[in-house]
Amino acid sequence: MTVYARYVALGDSQTEGLGDGDETTGLRGFADRLAEELAGLNPSLLYANLAVRGRLAGQIRAQQLDAALALKPDVATVVAGVNDLLRPGFDADEVTGHLEAMFAALTAQGARVATVTFPDITRITPLARPLRGRVESLNQGIRDAARRHGVALAETTGHEVVTDPRLWSADRLHAGPLGHARIAASLAEALALPGSGDAWTHPLPPGPKGGWVQEVRWVAGFLGPWLGRRLRGRSSGDGRVAKRPELLPVLEA
Repeated sequence: MTVYARYVALGDSQTEGLGDGDETTGLRGFADRLAEELAGLNPSLLYANLAVRGRLAGQIRAQQLDAALALKPDVATVVAGVNDLLRPGFDADEVTGHLEAMFAALTAQGARVATVTFPDITRITPLARPLRGRVESLNQGIRDAARRHGVALAETTGHEVVTDPRLWSADRLHAGPLGHARIAASLAEALALPGSGDAWTHPLPPGPKGGWVQEVRWVAGFLGPWLGRRLRGRSSGDGRVAKRPELLPVLEA
C-alpha cells in the first residue's frame, strides 16, 4: 500500500472549495476532503492547497506549478479547464496543453497525479447546450494527456448521478457539499486508496424535479452577474491568494 506524505492541490474555485461551506465558516471542498482521507491512512500527512477561484488553466500553470514543485508533493491533484471553456475564445488544445505540462512536470518529479473529467453541463443547465462540444473536447484532451503521463483519472462522464442537481450548489457551476464529497471519493478510487470504491457513482433516491422557474432564477441570480464580470474584464479571484499555500498537517497533533 502506498502511503502519501505530502499532498498538493492545484486548480480553481472547485479545488478551493466553493460550494462547500462559505467565507464565514470556511471552505472545505473535495481537496480538503481527499486530504482527510489521505490523513486517515497517514496521520502525519502534510497538505497544501494552491487553488484560486476564477483561474484559467494557463494561469494555474504560470502561478501554481512552480510553487507546487517546490513543495515536492508525492501526490497531487490538478483540476482545471471549466473557466476556460466558458470563455468565447476557448481552445481545447491550448487548455489541455497547459494541463499536460502540469502533469508532465509533477510526474517527472515523482508525484502521483490525479485529475477528473467533467460532466455534461447541459444536463445540469439546459441553457448551456452550446457548450456540450467544448466539454467533450476538453474531456478527450484530459484523457489523452492523463494516459501519456500515467495520471490517475476519475472518469465522471457517463455516470448519471454527477448531473443530479442535488450534487450542485445554487449557481450550478460549483459542486455542493454532497458533490464535493463524491469528487473526493472518485479521486480516492482513481488513486486506489484502501477502502475506496465506486459508491460515488451510485444514484441518489428519487427527488423533486426543477422547472422553468428555477431556470429564470438561475439566469437572474448567477448567469447575469457572471456575464457582467466577464464584460468588465473582472474575475471572482481578483486580489485573492491561495487559502493554504504551505504544507500543513491535516490532523491536529
